[in-house]
Amino acid sequence: MPRTRTKLLGRHIVADPEICHGKPTFLGTRIMVVQVLKQVAKGTPWDAISAEWRGAVTKDAIAEAVELAQRIFEDHATEYAQEPLPA
Repeated sequence: MPRTRTKLLGRHIVADPEICHGKPTFLGTRIMVVQVLKQVAKGTPWDAISAEWRGAVTKDAIAEAVELAQRIFEDHATEYAQEPLPA
């Protein structure tokens, strides 16, 4: 059976079916992108995020994650609509 391939999602982000069930992680780590995005959403300073992950997640990597999340939001936000607002 052929091994499923790692997908490069950016310079710092990959999805590998062998790591964290294929969820996007930062290259060379098991740190899931969603974990860092939650920290960003809480307002944690990027320097503090990088320090918490012992430098394994750089500010450039955080910026790439935020940009990727923004692009995905633009393309897929309406898929999460709960119900239309009353007229």
